[in-house]
Amino acid sequence: MRTATGRRRLGVTRPLVALAAALSILAATASSASATTYPVIYSVLQYIPGAFSPNSPPAGANIASCQPSSAHPRPVVLVNGTFANESDDMAAISPLLADHGYCVYTFNFGGPPLLGTAYGVGDIATSAGQLSAYVDQVLAQTHATKVDLVGHSQGGMMPRYYLKFLGGAAKVQNLVGLAPSNHGTTLDGLVTLAGRFGIAGVTNATVGALCQSCVQQEAGSSFLADLNAGGDTVPGVTYTVIESKYDEVVTPYTSAFLSGPNVKNITIQNQCPLDFDGHIGIAYDHIALQDMLNALDPAHTSNPFCTFIAFDLGG
Repeated sequence: MRTATGRRRLGVTRPLVALAAALSILAATASSASATTYPVIYSVLQYIPGAFSPNSPPAGANIASCQPSSAHPRPVVLVNGTFANESDDMAAISPLLADHGYCVYTFNFGGPPLLGTAYGVGDIATSAGQLSAYVDQVLAQTHATKVDLVGHSQGGMMPRYYLKFLGGAAKVQNLVGLAPSNHGTTLDGLVTLAGRFGIAGVTNATVGALCQSCVQQEAGSSFLADLNAGGDTVPGVTYTVIESKYDEVVTPYTSAFLSGPNVKNITIQNQCPLDFDGHIGIAYDHIALQDMLNALDPAHTSNPFCTFIAFDLGG
């Protein structure tokens, strides 16, 4: 039989338990709310502020305190394209990945930059060496065993040199390329036309003085012949290529695609005929970036939502 004192103690204890439970819920809510989220703007207009801050990482990238989670154990290293930088080219990709719980890292390579902002213009093999050093830095900082790579344009192709010739295959699980220049470009036939008129040498000498990587990305270049000799892929790495049939820089657009095991080639118009994005816009295209998320986490995929997207505006 309970005493009056016992009833009084029980009456006090119950509110205290309820208060403790409420405080626990509030603490959990506050902890959840304190997690930083970043706005993701699917528009190439994001390129403009990034061009004026070329050495500042985009939102969500290079957070010193970030440690990979069990859900996403590999940090993601972003690799920009030619005439771009870590800030402008990755303005949508970086915050999107960070909001999905990834540790994201960016860097600039292939300098000195043209006009102080346009990186990726140097020798591609040298740039691959810079990527190698940066991946080692990220692995040391995060204590991860491997990284994933996401690259746009040259940034989707250049890492293949690192994988094939610089030992990168042991340190990389996934390479996701957005409109990568894997087999070079005819620049809508201009390269082919210059060759037929016998002025390719003069043209390349002029262009190469400012942008060595531009000449190396021409269809039929000795650099690409060396890179693609013996097959497009190396064992142990999963490759995903995401491309638009309206790509006006990597032409024909099918030259972006890879052959070999562990390769998935995606043409975004096969998923959404209303998407008219080209080479630049694909890095800000919500359909292409959903494909990127699916490639990085194939156990939790979502079908891209098809909407109209105007040519090279992102959306």
